[in-house]
Amino acid sequence: MRIVLAVGGARGDALAEELADEGLEVVAHVEPQEVRDAAGDRSARIHEALRDADALVLRASRSALSSEVVAMCDRGAVRIVALGERLSDRRAAQSFGVPEPLALDASGSEIAASARSRTLAAPRDAAPDGRVTVVWGPHGAPGRSTLALALASELAASARVAVVDADSHAPAIAQMLGLPDEAPGFPAACRQADYGLLDGPELTRLSTPVDLGDRVVEVLTGINRPARWPELAHDRVRRVLEATRGWIDETIVDIAAPLEADEEIVSDLDGPRRNAGGLAALESADRVLAVASADPVGIARFVRGWAELRERAPGAEVRVVVNRMRQGPFGLDAGGQVRRALAQLADVDDPFLLPHDVRAVDRAHLAAAPVRPQRRRAGLAHAVARLAATL
Repeated sequence: MRIVLAVGGARGDALAEELADEGLEVVAHVEPQEVRDAAGDRSARIHEALRDADALVLRASRSALSSEVVAMCDRGAVRIVALGERLSDRRAAQSFGVPEPLALDASGSEIAASARSRTLAAPRDAAPDGRVTVVWGPHGAPGRSTLALALASELAASARVAVVDADSHAPAIAQMLGLPDEAPGFPAACRQADYGLLDGPELTRLSTPVDLGDRVVEVLTGINRPARWPELAHDRVRRVLEATRGWIDETIVDIAAPLEADEEIVSDLDGPRRNAGGLAALESADRVLAVASADPVGIARFVRGWAELRERAPGAEVRVVVNRMRQGPFGLDAGGQVRRALAQLADVDDPFLLPHDVRAVDRAHLAAAPVRPQRRRAGLAHAVARLAATL
């Protein structure tokens, strides 16, 4: 097997010897920048080397990988074996459909085994087996976005997770995570879906990774101005969420409270509707977490919207979550009162109760991060972890 090695310095020299010991022929040992420069210059010597090569070994970074480099290798049926350990390296490989990078200090035998076994690129149309979970709640800020982020953080410990801000009224995910408003995010994904250009690598390019230390959550931020709500059209949202099934294991979608299909009177019956994106998310959902606030007004609002929610998400498993549980608004046996009220008024048998943990939420807002366990008495974070386990 013939290899073009684009790893510079002493590491590249040592790796060339190791690959030769493994029986691979290094037909060219070049500097990483040479590969990037050669992509636009067909007369460069790197093209000659790639014509005789079976694989290219290089660093998975934006300075080495580009769409031109990938296309150049595709034309010559040359496999790409990427090296890298940082989050940016993994995302660069993902965005170009290149297989998961090996460690920077990978041995010659590991690289040889990878080069022999890998296909040209990671499949861009993976089996659509990811799940979509929509977080909904009535008016009154019951904690939809807080729960969506906390749940995503928990699930990310064992799965690849993305958060989608599909709220067409008051998006909050970007602000809660300290992300820039100008990030392309979900509206850009909706536009790409319209053009038929949306796949896993494109979703990786449009999303923003939030590094939580021991786990990463991908985020598709929402609209940055209220007037942009027409971009979240019904069919666009459905196409994006279908694409996420082949991109990520768990997609958590935060939507707005209104569920009315005809909330606006317009002369054009085919005109856009502000709630269409949220309704499309509910139609696409595998699971819905319906969030109620633990106070008399919050429960009443939830009950009024409950029947319509079930109609809007006919194929989804619906789980009721009561947030901010405390005795104050109810007196003795607050949990029992809430359970009895929901059973009597909404036929909900087993709501999941989340405690009122102001300190945990304040810490999360201060750190621009999801609610996560920070100490032994982190009631809300541990409760969300138990909820995630039941899902």
